[in-house]
Amino acid sequence: MKKYLKIIFLVLIIGSLVFLITEIITKINYKKEIAEKINTIPIFCYQDINGKNFTNDNLSKSTPVIFIYFNTECEYCNEEAQMISENINKFKNFQIVFISIEEIELIKKFVLFHKLNNYDNLYFLRDSKVSFASTFDVNTLPCIVLYNKNRKLIEKIKGQTKPELLFKKLKIE
Repeated sequence: MKKYLKIIFLVLIIGSLVFLITEIITKINYKKEIAEKINTIPIFCYQDINGKNFTNDNLSKSTPVIFIYFNTECEYCNEEAQMISENINKFKNFQIVFISIEEIELIKKFVLFHKLNNYDNLYFLRDSKVSFASTFDVNTLPCIVLYNKNRKLIEKIKGQTKPELLFKKLKIE
């Protein structure tokens, strides 16, 4: 009887190890797949605050892009928007795309509060399908995803980031 228990115990341990290793390998492969997918700007379609579709085609082909995933009630997101507002002239050579899952009216209030309306290089989008986080592999607020003028990923930055660091990452001073 003890021999059977030892064998069953050993089989359970080996089975558990095989299961854990399989899960780890699956997760690693998924992360590699996502990393390859976001190496260039993924195809997307969101709604701008005027109700029109906004896709990759709306982005300039020769300007770096800064995606900012935000929430209007997030303190750090508000501070990020304030820093951008205070340094708006330094951002004139970039496209900045703010994306939120919130209702358009809340996003509009956010834009007006931070005085970020009336700039041709700023876009405010609503992710009604809640797909930005999985498409761009982000999971924090705010999260900034930087792409160079060739649409190649420079870096994903979790959390609030000072403009100077963004300029450094994008090689602009």
